[in-house]
Amino acid sequence: MMQFFHWYSPEDTLWKEVKEKAEYLGNLGITSVWLPPASKGERGGMSTGYDTYDLFDLGEFDQKGSVRTKYGTKDEFIEATQALHDRGVQVIVDFVFNHKTGGDESELMQVVKVNEENRLENLSEPYEIESFTRFTFPGRNGKYSDFIWDKHCFSGVDYDHRNQEHGVFNLMSEYGDDWEEMIDDEKGNYDFLMFCDIEFRNPAVRDELLKHATWLHELTYYDGVRLDAVKHIPPHYFKDFLYLLRERTGKDIFAVGEYWAPGNLELLTRYLEATDGTMSLFDSALHHSLHHASNSGSDYDLRKIFENSLVANSPELAVTLVDNHDTQPLQSLEAPVESWFKPLAYALILLRKDGYPCVFYPDLFGASYWDKGEDGQDYEIFINRVDELEPMLYARKDFAFGTQRDYFESANAIGWTREGDEEHSGCAVVLSNGDGATISMEIGTRYAGKSFKDMLGKIQDEVWVNDSGWAEFHCTPGSVSVWTEVN
Repeated sequence: MMQFFHWYSPEDTLWKEVKEKAEYLGNLGITSVWLPPASKGERGGMSTGYDTYDLFDLGEFDQKGSVRTKYGTKDEFIEATQALHDRGVQVIVDFVFNHKTGGDESELMQVVKVNEENRLENLSEPYEIESFTRFTFPGRNGKYSDFIWDKHCFSGVDYDHRNQEHGVFNLMSEYGDDWEEMIDDEKGNYDFLMFCDIEFRNPAVRDELLKHATWLHELTYYDGVRLDAVKHIPPHYFKDFLYLLRERTGKDIFAVGEYWAPGNLELLTRYLEATDGTMSLFDSALHHSLHHASNSGSDYDLRKIFENSLVANSPELAVTLVDNHDTQPLQSLEAPVESWFKPLAYALILLRKDGYPCVFYPDLFGASYWDKGEDGQDYEIFINRVDELEPMLYARKDFAFGTQRDYFESANAIGWTREGDEEHSGCAVVLSNGDGATISMEIGTRYAGKSFKDMLGKIQDEVWVNDSGWAEFHCTPGSVSVWTEVN
């Protein structure tokens, strides 16, 4: 999978770029592309799409100051999905169902103000506030859906317009005077994240979200969905939603949820159990280890890199990643993997048998942007492309097959081999976070007397496989080498 965007992707270019690069991605071995939210956000043409306003406006209506979204127009979006499908690449769309913002009209409602750090602690008795919870979408004027979102569609808001007060306000409604049930007790209850928090106990809301998902499939025939902020959405909702979506489309739609719990495998496992395996999750536990390893240098024990990771515990439901739009510098969950370690990290997710790896746009193409840091200062950030990533993607496509043998015997140097299969030659991988390393590894007697070279070009000398199918494979200090058969 490839995440074909980042938080600071330029305005009005992305859908065109997807179309232009679809053939390249297919040739590279990318089998699916995760696209950003295509719907209109509160900031119109400047919105990343995660501040959801109108799910049915894909860049077609003059709303929130523009017709197009940040990424382009509806027609350009559809052309981009068609270009990917024409190259045999699956399309993964991004659903942001946790919240809405940018309401068109305000309403009066009864609420209880709660402690932002413990949402189970009430700070007031019920009282009346005014908030923009009525979404009429006047620019769209009922096209595709005439559903009007109002205060009955939300369980909480973060702003009282009447008193000009920010906070967390729990709405009193016919669906309950409490938050929806979550699997964890972070902040007492972490149902509320931001903006107008969607009320999934309202059957009309559930019907409208399913209608949107079905409508979008009729337009694009997408193959998978990335589900935003599932940590704040009841797992039973997505279990039902995905069953109905697959039934309506007649397609085994792939689903991956974003449950960000760095280093906490227990929570990821609990969510997978609560959704009965109907979706995968991003392996935020492994990302935490990769980030930590990249900041620890040779002090990190590479033998432990997969400990307490989702890919080690539930490989069939783990989407592995090195970085994403939330972990990149200056973002809310900033925890980037340092550049020296990224080639090692990508080898760990791309060239092994387990997990569904996700490649991040800036790591393949590079990126630069400006934004303010937590200190209020402006920073210019450069994310350099990972030079080893393209050849590693070709290595995954052409060589990462067959039996895997692991050699995780040294704290600072580990390796593994893939023996290959009837149609593919295999490969050997060695990486080190310290000095250069040599590891004796078995790759199979089928290669006896054959020579291997480092396809990343770090080491020029070839190695020879002995009659028993073993060879001495090397890597340079703080680096990775991928060895493939010399033809």
